[in-house]
Amino acid sequence: MTGTITRPSRHKVRQWPLWTARLVTAAGLAIDAYVHFDLASQYAESGGTINEGVLFRVEAVVAVLVAVAVIATGRLVVLLAGLVVAASALAVMLVSRYVDIAPIGPFPSLYDPVWFPEKMLAAYAEGAATVTALAGVILLIWARRTGPTARPSHK
Repeated sequence: MTGTITRPSRHKVRQWPLWTARLVTAAGLAIDAYVHFDLASQYAESGGTINEGVLFRVEAVVAVLVAVAVIATGRLVVLLAGLVVAASALAVMLVSRYVDIAPIGPFPSLYDPVWFPEKMLAAYAEGAATVTALAGVILLIWARRTGPTARPSHK
């Protein structure tokens, strides 16, 4: 046993990319939440039974909860939630920027055809969180398939 050099397992070597993905995903979601909380009062005036201010606050709360869960657990289901929250927020922002959709039921028209610094910050944060959450999902799936407890594939 003396003089034995042990190599770190492949599982431990892959931890830093996963932590990076988790941190950037959580940071992107946190920035997204900040922007939505900050803008909610300005958008609360637009009509509908459920105004944009309410939608902004709900999105911000969900983003904060998922960001905390991504950092706290790093589980696959949580990273998938981060991917869904970030990608859906970015998709809604891009659609509301470029497509004038009429009000749907209790929801107002979300059409907002301008870019401004805070909106761009949210778009970049949502995009980064989407990409890194997807990377985290891929890393976790790959680790499960190649990790020490992975089952051999039957070909």
